[in-house]
Amino acid sequence: MKLIQKLAIRYLRIKLTLLSFLSKRKSAEKALEIFCTPLNKSKKKTTRVFENAEKLRFQMDNYTITGFRWNHEAEQNKKRVLLLHGFESTVKNFEGYINPLIEKNYEVLAFDAPAHGESSGKQITLPLYIKTIKTIYEKFGPVQSFISHSFGGLAVTHFMENINHNSDTRIVLIAPATETTTAINSFFEFLRLGDKVKIEFNKLIEEKSGLKPSHFSIRRAVAHLHAKILWIHDEDDDITPLSDVLKIKENKHPNIIFHFTKGLGHRKIYRDSEIIKKIIGFL
Repeated sequence: MKLIQKLAIRYLRIKLTLLSFLSKRKSAEKALEIFCTPLNKSKKKTTRVFENAEKLRFQMDNYTITGFRWNHEAEQNKKRVLLLHGFESTVKNFEGYINPLIEKNYEVLAFDAPAHGESSGKQITLPLYIKTIKTIYEKFGPVQSFISHSFGGLAVTHFMENINHNSDTRIVLIAPATETTTAINSFFEFLRLGDKVKIEFNKLIEEKSGLKPSHFSIRRAVAHLHAKILWIHDEDDDITPLSDVLKIKENKHPNIIFHFTKGLGHRKIYRDSEIIKKIIGFL
């Protein structure tokens, strides 16, 4: 971690701690703002595969959502696949999937979520990401297959539980953010904020969404999914812990195939060539 990043983190910790002495609510409001803000927005350069894509844009509320499409001109009865990136990422990180999917005659859709990549906005929430997927599905779908990483996995499972689908649908979850409560706990440990601020933080989420943070759980959502799911996770993932995943594996959902790796961590895993091959084969 660079010195400037360490100083920024120290500043945030001190600021939120001092604010909590004045008002637990105000400290929670500021913490939620930070929680929803990508602090390290990906600035990945546009490579040739994206330069050759059809560029798409649409308006959703006050956001301009930017994306890419490949293989749209081919026969109309082919299947579509939607690529969904994680927090502080961009669809450009899925570069290795594009040509293999085109070779299998998929129409490929890839969009940056609000506050990410080339899309506008400063903050992202799970309901906003779900709404983005819903809008893409309605404008450019239907979509039969989804490949998601991290936060994108949490969003797509919550989207899918609210639309009609069957076992012909394919969902790939790569290191998904399995439990929102785990993410919140890790966030509060990182900022060294107390439980009283966390209580107010959880209240804010419930007030804004109408649902408790525990509702935003892949473990809860997958019970309502009929799609075939390939779940890929690394044992050394330090962002989305394997312990949350194993609880779902214990439920023995017949439509979920689990594949565990070792040494790829949270980010290398979805760019690994063998993982890409496995995913294309699954679809």
